[in-house]
Amino acid sequence: MFSIAWPWLLLLLPLPFLLKQKHLAKNSGGQLQLPGIGSAEQQLTVHQDKSSRKAYWFMWLCLLCALVRPQWLGEPIELPSEGRDVMLAVDLSGSMQIEDMVVDGKTVDRLTLIKHVIGDFIERRNGDRLGLILFADHAYLQAPLTQDRRSVAKFLADSEIGLVGKQTAIGESIALAVRRFDMVNDSNRVLILLTDGSNNAGNIEPEVAARIAAKRNVTIYTVGVGAEVLERRSIFGTERVNPSLDLDEEQLQQLADMTNGHYFRARNSEELAQIYQKIDELEPVSRDQLTYRPKSELFYWPLLLALLMSVFISLRGQLPSSSPLNAKTTSGGR
Repeated sequence: MFSIAWPWLLLLLPLPFLLKQKHLAKNSGGQLQLPGIGSAEQQLTVHQDKSSRKAYWFMWLCLLCALVRPQWLGEPIELPSEGRDVMLAVDLSGSMQIEDMVVDGKTVDRLTLIKHVIGDFIERRNGDRLGLILFADHAYLQAPLTQDRRSVAKFLADSEIGLVGKQTAIGESIALAVRRFDMVNDSNRVLILLTDGSNNAGNIEPEVAARIAAKRNVTIYTVGVGAEVLERRSIFGTERVNPSLDLDEEQLQQLADMTNGHYFRARNSEELAQIYQKIDELEPVSRDQLTYRPKSELFYWPLLLALLMSVFISLRGQLPSSSPLNAKTTSGGR
């Protein structure tokens, strides 16, 4: 189906004519007319003006056709009418840069592991609406609930440690998610909170935020990220340390229990991927049936014609004139 996005721009069609009339009215009068030569020159000018005007009008028409944005609309495509609403809250505090995780046989930091696993998780969420919250000193909404999974994955991939501070505001991230869920109806209201520490920043305590979340039917799935053993070389040899001492598993378990959720311990990518199965068990919620029609832009065709016409006019102006007036003038000069 053919369609025009901005048909009102067709009102600009007589614009060159109006500008020309205004210019002629301004410059008319006071000109000296010479008999003979003047009339011949006028005839030649009129002849050239007619052909030039046609070319310029055709070019203007092509430009106008491009401006109105012609489009070809495909057949309507139905979007999934059932799905879940899942908000991801990702910790970007300074401790997320600890390199105690393994991805594809390589030792990486914790945020890289989250990007690797959650990126795949986002790709699998066909029909679900996803949102993204990044938190450290404070919590910030990076992406509202949307079915545009590609954009959410891009926002997560572009996030960096320290982008929003160095501490951990778990309570604020929960409160922000609850506020966003209040804006939607008929929702599963699932919050997946990934962190490697304990709450040490923000304006609200996690337990208070969790109680509010429970009243608003928000289910919180908490994920504690970080290995339990890390071998580190020192002047005394190799020593084994626990890099997850700051992780408050008891608090994360409590937050999940208060909202009928579940706590996951992610020491590696396999454990983090267990959240797939748990979210898949949630019953999808029915929504209003939505459709969209794919669009193909066609403006470049008339734009190409306008470009070719401008090249033609430019080359035509550079050609030598062979008009009768020029020939007569030349023979008279001999």
